[in-house]
Amino acid sequence: MFGEQQRFVLLLIAPAALLMLLFQVVPIVIGANASFRDWALYNPKKTWIGFDHYAAVITDPAFLYVVLPNTFLFMVLSVAGALVTGLALALLLNRPFRGQKLVQTILLVPLMVAPVVAAIMIRWIFNDQFGIANVVLEAIGLEGQPWLVQRWSAFCIILLTDIWLWTPWFTLLLLAGLQSLPKEPFEAAAIDGTTTWRVFRYLTLPMLRPVIVVCVVIRAIDAFRTFDIVWTLTGGGPGRSTELFSLYAYVLAFLNLDLGRGSAAAIVGGLIILVLGVVMYRLVDRIAKA
Repeated sequence: MFGEQQRFVLLLIAPAALLMLLFQVVPIVIGANASFRDWALYNPKKTWIGFDHYAAVITDPAFLYVVLPNTFLFMVLSVAGALVTGLALALLLNRPFRGQKLVQTILLVPLMVAPVVAAIMIRWIFNDQFGIANVVLEAIGLEGQPWLVQRWSAFCIILLTDIWLWTPWFTLLLLAGLQSLPKEPFEAAAIDGTTTWRVFRYLTLPMLRPVIVVCVVIRAIDAFRTFDIVWTLTGGGPGRSTELFSLYAYVLAFLNLDLGRGSAAAIVGGLIILVLGVVMYRLVDRIAKA
């Protein structure tokens, strides 16, 4: 049935496939099974209840009017902010200058910091009693702010933390894309005396567009499931005003101890990510062919 070469290839991929089966497929199947049952740790009846948990999740006002809007707003602003900042830095680093390698190394620092560690540092910086942010404000005669106990200031701090963490990732990929572009169109534009803005708009952006779109798709899917920095900075508070989707599922499953409803929420989120991924990949294909 299989030749020697095919058997050898299957043997090579078997360990990775087994690990994926054990640590990805099996947990998904267990979670999907739990989502159809009355499965709570304090009363684990495991009675089959069908789609009741799914109906409870998609009709939950907190899910519809707080969690989903927060999640999509965070995803859009985080990806856009990191993309714009990363592209600007990539354009600067694409030109040789003295100390370029040192600057590139410094820009990589956020990638070396664990998100939880970064969130703890930011939380101390914006502490309303002794954080350095309020110390600076008071030093210049302004009143300190309760940063993490107000909805929009807390949301902005979460957003800025995420942008700071992911900007180097965009910078590296976009810089690699810039350095792979052909030189001839830019040399012709320089001979014609084209302005820098027109070169960027009509040459750099169109040729870099496939790289940008792929980066945006990957990062958008990842941003949808952000958990660590939000949990560390605010825990979804004040109240539930900064709660994102991952926190919603976590609270249901591990704080409310309702594994059935928490699993249903996770499956709903997975379906949203799946639809979002398909739409974005079709957009990538359309843009790449344009």
